[in-house]
Amino acid sequence: MLSTVITVALVLGVSTLAWSLVGLLRWSRPRGALAGDAPGADAVRIVIAARNEELVLGATLDAALALVPAEQIHVISDGSSDATAAIANAAGVRLLERPVNGGKAVALAHGIRHFELDRPGLIVLLLDADTRLAEDYLRTGLPLFADDGVAAVAGYASSARDGAGGALLGRLLLGYRQRTYSAMQLLHKYGQAARHANAVSIVPGFASMYRGDVVAQIDIDAPGLSIEDFNMTFEVHAKRLGRIAFVPGAAHAVTQDPDTLRGYAKQVFRWGLGYWQTLRRHRPSFTLFWAAIGLASFELIVTNLLIVVLTPLTVVAGAATGLAALGVDPGGWTSAIAGLLPFGALLLGVLAADLALSVFAAIVSRRGELLLLAPFFPVVRLVDAAMGLRAMVAALRRPSDGAWRSPERRAAAQAPMPRIAVLASADPS
Repeated sequence: MLSTVITVALVLGVSTLAWSLVGLLRWSRPRGALAGDAPGADAVRIVIAARNEELVLGATLDAALALVPAEQIHVISDGSSDATAAIANAAGVRLLERPVNGGKAVALAHGIRHFELDRPGLIVLLLDADTRLAEDYLRTGLPLFADDGVAAVAGYASSARDGAGGALLGRLLLGYRQRTYSAMQLLHKYGQAARHANAVSIVPGFASMYRGDVVAQIDIDAPGLSIEDFNMTFEVHAKRLGRIAFVPGAAHAVTQDPDTLRGYAKQVFRWGLGYWQTLRRHRPSFTLFWAAIGLASFELIVTNLLIVVLTPLTVVAGAATGLAALGVDPGGWTSAIAGLLPFGALLLGVLAADLALSVFAAIVSRRGELLLLAPFFPVVRLVDAAMGLRAMVAALRRPSDGAWRSPERRAAAQAPMPRIAVLASADPS
């Protein structure tokens, strides 16, 4: 029994349990309207850095144009060799073409300076070229800026199912990514964004908003980083630029995730690399944010190591247990492993915790297919662990040049946006 409880705690993590409790307490408190005035849609400036995004950019611009006029949308084509710039021109949005591949962070920083968007009174919406804003993105997200202390609003992500078709692997990877989004946003970020916590670890770059004067104080294109959003978030905390707001369902957008194993592994590695590189760049301080980062990082290392090491040992223990049940003595080191590892308890702990996450994600995202895919999710978690450890080692060895790698895209489908319940359009807690 004890080994099962320990396994469940390792799979879910102490951070998950702690922030889930904070989020539950936050949700249970009465919520009311914020006292200040929220900026209007006329204050929003959308910035899209893109490189060879002809398959998805049109749908992204269509969704953005439904919310703001074309002159409030700015596309920075960063050394594109396809129709990216032509699509932006045809849409009538503002376009800046860079002749070389400088990377997303460099393109964003250059575009923001070029169009003079880093000034008070503006809201800068950083939008990925493969991400479609929901119809109520601004209506639910902008009211959070009525609190003058809010520096940024973290967007709420859902994974698009564009073009995945019936391929089992593609559906599995997209389903697992949706489960990750649901768990991280509701079981971590909602609690981290509580007013007295202010410990959000990432304002995701797919579709999030910053005040213009806050953007002016952030080193967006800091050298040596593979991605920019972790660093931008850490700078908000380090420079005490304000609070990061997040409400589940508010500022909602749908983003395209990889549906091939190669693409998925590259994405996980890049995210992990960016996280550990950002940790190296910033000096820790005695704050709740850094205490939470320290605990989460420790858990990440331990959990990934245990998953990578224990998975093959658990398979061996399971085989030995099966042979013993058939009356066959496996003998030697196989029996020794089976004696050290309580196969039944480990299996029960891992599967119970993993299934609980899948049930939770299926309910909150309204995607019943996650339950059908749930038995295969532990295999994808093993890929996560291996890529996470590889990224940590790589971050210690070398910096990144930040240059774009050719994205693996699917043609964006004009499917209806998923309906997401918003906990509150204005949440001052």
